[in-house]
Amino acid sequence: MPNSSSISEFLLLPLADTWQLQLLHFWLLLGIYLAALLGNGLISTAVACDRRLHTPMYFFLLNLALLDLGCISTTLPKAMANALWDTRAISYAGCAAQVFCFVFFLSAEFSLLTIMSYDRYVAICKPLHYGTLMDSRACATMAAAAWGAGVLNSLLHTASTFSLPLCQGNVVNQFFCEIPQILKLSCSASYLREVVLLIFSVSLVFGCFVFIVVSYVQIFLAVLRMPSEQGRHKAFSTCLPHLAVVSLFVSTGAFANLKPLSLSSPSMDLMVALLYSMVPPTLNPIIYSMRNREIKHSLRKVLPWNHSRVRCSSMFTLTSFCTARLPLTSPPIVLTRTT
Repeated sequence: MPNSSSISEFLLLPLADTWQLQLLHFWLLLGIYLAALLGNGLISTAVACDRRLHTPMYFFLLNLALLDLGCISTTLPKAMANALWDTRAISYAGCAAQVFCFVFFLSAEFSLLTIMSYDRYVAICKPLHYGTLMDSRACATMAAAAWGAGVLNSLLHTASTFSLPLCQGNVVNQFFCEIPQILKLSCSASYLREVVLLIFSVSLVFGCFVFIVVSYVQIFLAVLRMPSEQGRHKAFSTCLPHLAVVSLFVSTGAFANLKPLSLSSPSMDLMVALLYSMVPPTLNPIIYSMRNREIKHSLRKVLPWNHSRVRCSSMFTLTSFCTARLPLTSPPIVLTRTT
């Protein structure tokens, strides 16, 4: 029986059985990947180049777009290359790197979504303290904490998974290296260590989800007490996109991990993996840009035919978030009482 020391590569699950279908899947994945690159790239460029968007909310949105780009770039390029060249192989080191990056981007993204809910809570429920609680230092610290939590979580899972002896072959029944599928290749009881880590991670995710729900309950109660219809509309316009992104992230992840065992099959697992690995990074830019006037206005300025109107330095704009106080060009909504 082979063990982990003798395995030099893994065999991934093919997207189709025939070359024609594989080529069709290649073009489909390429279209999805380009759409994700375009959407997240435009949002990143708009936030970086438009000084009016140098606020905490858009700073976190920039980080979210970068994480989405990293997440979808971890799985799709290799899947497209395998479909185009009619191969299934991925090296042992490449598989470990894919697991590390995928867990890192997912963990950091959910941590960032939790921070973004706190930002909206402070903006609407504690508007007078917004400038103090969400200054540049606090925003940089929270963003760094999200990225750091992703690195720590991915290190633990990657080290735990690839330290297991693998004696059930090298065939991974997924189109990318996924921890649950790799655990099926282990023949040692030590895989329970990784199961404990997975349960711990799920518990942390559930805690973050509860925090998001409690934050939005407070937000909606505060919005309903607003006497101004315009204020309520503005509050909902800034909160609903984030809530939609959280719902999309949680629903796809929950369905992937909590689906009934009776539905488990290679084809079903493949469809679920495609769902939770591609849908959020592709739809997040659409959700944020459809109802956001500031993003739309900024995108009009950075389009190629309006390039002459845009003058920005990427290095300056990115470092300005950490070196200068973030101006509140879109001030939080202050609750007022009518007598």
